[in-house]
Amino acid sequence: MKLLTAATLILASSTAFSRPAPLVSIPTHDAFFNSIAAHCGKAFEGEVAVDNAKGPSSFTDKKLVMHVRKCSETELQVPFHVGDDASRTWIITKTGSGLSLKHDHRHKDGTDDASTMYGGHTLDAGFAQMQSFPADQYSKELFVKEGIAQSVGNT
Repeated sequence: MKLLTAATLILASSTAFSRPAPLVSIPTHDAFFNSIAAHCGKAFEGEVAVDNAKGPSSFTDKKLVMHVRKCSETELQVPFHVGDDASRTWIITKTGSGLSLKHDHRHKDGTDDASTMYGGHTLDAGFAQMQSFPADQYSKELFVKEGIAQSVGNT
């Protein structure tokens, strides 16, 4: 009887570990994510409405285009072009505890830029039309290392 019980426990344990954990989400995160995913395959041109930078920025007088390109149930990849510069991709991911936004920056040859994968994670429910992504620890350390400590408080 003990052998049968042990075998049953082993089988039950291995079954529990072999299936992926359910993706926990809340309605406002889902609505935000899904509203962007609904535009998969489309591109949108925009402009800077408010710029906090003193003096001209790298976005000044440039055509800004976002492309909602790669879309899965848990991740959206949105390349963002600034003029002829196509080095940026926003990656929005459902994490199971909210949403993550990362900025993937690449050189023309596809290698990582020194300031790649900075971003943040939602801390609250946000809204279906708007989410906030305060800088995560990796980003804060990267900003200090890259000499832009003023960005540590970015959201």
